This record gives sequence, C-alpha cells and structure tokens, in this order.
Amino acid sequence: MPDDPSSRWERQDQDVQLMLRFKKGDRSAFEELVQRNTPKIHALIFRFLGDPWQVEDLTQEVFLRVYRTVGSYKPTAKFTTWLYRIAANLSFNVLRARKKGQQWRLEVGDGDDGEGYHRDVPDERHGAPHDDLDEAELRERVAGAIESLPENQKLAIILNKYEHKSYEEIASVLNCSAMAVKSLLSRARCNLRQVLEPYLRP
Repeated sequence: MPDDPSSRWERQDQDVQLMLRFKKGDRSAFEELVQRNTPKIHALIFRFLGDPWQVEDLTQEVFLRVYRTVGSYKPTAKFTTWLYRIAANLSFNVLRARKKGQQWRLEVGDGDDGEGYHRDVPDERHGAPHDDLDEAELRERVAGAIESLPENQKLAIILNKYEHKSYEEIASVLNCSAMAVKSLLSRARCNLRQVLEPYLRP
C-alpha cells in the first residue's frame, strides 16, 4: 500500500507536527511556529517587495491567515511550502495594488534574515558603468535587476537562489508544474544577464 503523503510529512516535518498540535488546540505550538518561521517570511517578503515598511505588517497577515485556516489544514507538503504560498499571494496583491496606484491595506475581518538593498536598475542614459564595482555595489545591482523581473520570475529566482528551494517546491508555491518553473528560471536568468551584462564585462 503506498505511503500516505500526509503521514509522511507528519513524520518528517517538525513544523507540520506543530501545526497539527495547534489544530488540536495547543496554542503554544502556534507561538513556536511563528517564532521558527518569522525570519524566513521576513526575508522572503523583503526580497520580493524591497520595502522594509511593509515587511512586519505583511508577515503578521501571513500568520493571521495560518491561524484562521488551521481548521482545514492538511499536511500535503512541507509546511514552509504552504507558508511561502500564502506569503507569495499576499506579496503579489501588494505589487498589483502598486501598479494600479493604490495603497495596499491589510485585511480586517473576523474571521535568515534579509539584508536591505536599494532599488537600482541600471540606467543606460548615464553611460557605461565604472569597471571597478566592488562586491557590495555588485550585490546592489543584482538586487535591483531581480526587482525589475516580472512577478513569477522574481519569486522563482528568490526561492531558488536565496531559499534554495527545488523546482518541485517552487512549483507548489506558484501552483504550476516543475517544467514551468524550469522555464520561468531560464527566462529570469536570461533577463538578469541582459540587465547585468554591462556590469560583468571584464
């Protein structure tokens, strides 16, 4: 008889175990989940949005949604995969609101740490960049280039490069196939090369 995915994750994933304890009424398990995963969600949201002012509020909203949906929770994947999907969906909402010139607001209802960077997409109007970019400047250019990617490409690169997620895990977060993730990452890397090429020439 094939192994039940739920029982597999229940055995292997400590966060899943905590979530199931919380589902049974153990509030301390939820507090431990928040403590264990807040740095990861902080880092993901900051890398995705580049706005330190929204990180705390959006992180709180992620865990509020975890709290609200505990009754229907089923461990069909790693807990962090499910958690990242929530964070990604909320971050997409913020980006879409920005594009429409709206202010994104938290829902009101009933019921490793990330390093900062400034958005700095290369501007060809200012001519060729200096050849001697130091490491910090190059990191800033890379961060700016990632910021300029389309939403799904950007999230796929962040999950792959910074969170070291597999194609299958990224596919679960983005609700697509592993082949689609491979294509997304390929297009993202191509776009990044085009933006960063002037800074990487010998």
